Amino acid sequence: MTQTARGLLPPDVNAAELAAGREDLAAALRWSARLGLNEGVCNHYSYELAPDRYLINPQGLHWSEVRPADILLIDGAGHVLDGPHPMEPTAFFIHSWIHRLNPHARAVLHTHMPHATALTLIQGGRLEWCNQNALRFHGRVAFDDTYNGLALDDAEGRRIASQLAGADVVFMASHGVTVVGRSIAWAFDDLYYLERACLHQVLAVQAAGGRPLRQVPEDLCRKVAAQIAGERQQSDLFLQSVKRMLDRDEPGWR
Repeated sequence: MTQTARGLLPPDVNAAELAAGREDLAAALRWSARLGLNEGVCNHYSYELAPDRYLINPQGLHWSEVRPADILLIDGAGHVLDGPHPMEPTAFFIHSWIHRLNPHARAVLHTHMPHATALTLIQGGRLEWCNQNALRFHGRVAFDDTYNGLALDDAEGRRIASQLAGADVVFMASHGVTVVGRSIAWAFDDLYYLERACLHQVLAVQAAGGRPLRQVPEDLCRKVAAQIAGERQQSDLFLQSVKRMLDRDEPGWR
């Protein structure tokens, strides 16, 4: 077994996969900070490395300073198996239940990013099928219209997780958004385009002067969503480009 910061790596964790997952998560966190999608030292990204084995960013570090070595390896009970930092409580309750109840959610990215969160502050606020960036999410979005305060117990974590119900995005009332995916690259790409879609919608509403937004017909929504779903190589290429730019601009981030 491989020696780690806290002893020996659990036998059910592959060392190479652990290193790769930590690097991808750190890159996604750092680039999210560049884009202004973070909030203080709050919000969390996690990834299911193996059954009951998860990666998550630690408590107290700004996303822009997180390195792969800072990413925690935890189990489903919230025990830190490897990593030099503690874990933030709400991170465990939200992320652990989403992973448990939604098998497709290998990567779980939770943010309070500004324009997507703005939609959660509007009574009945919804992502509108009015621009191409939004159409990639057609049929993949859920809305949790109940706000219960901080997620500091299993009951609230489970309630939030149940709202996904097979979706890839959940808008959380008066709170923020969570995006999930089969890989860190795919979820991160969706997170990026979700914020862009919400930005465009907010700008359009401001410019519309009360006029309705242009709605794309349902059959075309489905067609475009399928077209974008068939271009997932773009998601992998995006994260690879992020790593190259971090290597260029922040030597030693790895």
